[in-house]
Amino acid sequence: MPTKEHEVPLEMVRNQPQLAPTILRTVFGIDLPEEAPASVASESTPGLNPAELRCDATILLDGPEDPTWGIIVESQLRYDKEKSFSWPGYLALLRGRHKCPVILLVFCPNSATAQACAKPIDMGHPEWVLKPLTFHPGMLPPVTDVEEARRLPELSVLSTPVHSEGPHAKSVLTSVAAAIDALSRDSGELYDDYLKGRLSEAAREILEEIVKTAGYEWQSDFAKSHIARGRAEGEAKMLLLMLEARGVAIPDDVRKRVTDCTDTAQLERWAKRAAVIEDARDLFD
Repeated sequence: MPTKEHEVPLEMVRNQPQLAPTILRTVFGIDLPEEAPASVASESTPGLNPAELRCDATILLDGPEDPTWGIIVESQLRYDKEKSFSWPGYLALLRGRHKCPVILLVFCPNSATAQACAKPIDMGHPEWVLKPLTFHPGMLPPVTDVEEARRLPELSVLSTPVHSEGPHAKSVLTSVAAAIDALSRDSGELYDDYLKGRLSEAAREILEEIVKTAGYEWQSDFAKSHIARGRAEGEAKMLLLMLEARGVAIPDDVRKRVTDCTDTAQLERWAKRAAVIEDARDLFD
């Protein structure tokens, strides 16, 4: 069963097809038309027999009817020798179907995997060697411009963990906060989970503070709920610290009820009680 680590990069490409050509231009210097619309095509590639070759994702530039480029996108968590036989088939069949040049772009989690998957594939025919273009987030430059992050949130989300503690950390985290505001609820939850799993605790705290104190009006439902959740988590943390500082024992069920609460008004009422009670369960009276 595919893991979240395998699926999230693919979901980013499916949600934002321009991500694939942008990476090819930015990282590999491929001369692809910048203004060409990108669209997701069928991931099943029927050949000359009943069996199908099914790649992870397919992107077509300039529309599905008469595309100028085709991009096969694969997600690889580790080197798999069998891909040296299927990848050339994906490219050949996509090229034959759409009569356009095609490229293979392989998403990898780190440089070691990218290096292993980049091994040239010798097809046997003289001078016919496929060299996969393998990519990992460390190859991306930092996204420090808020408008760029809003325009292509997936690029910002992918690159942020790599640059969240470097010289551009504050600008990178500010930009990804803006990217979060450009997301739908479903994508927002997915990408937020991706970020939290890859940012250090210090970077997560800085990001949460940026989200809470940004000087502009958040637009998306996800960003608004994200901010509200962050504020509730902060209120709950302070409430529990107050009880601990006063020497009040906190049973596990009380701690869970407080940390699970997302109603900031309720948390504020409990906080007032926390200043005077001697038994933590009296919070809820």
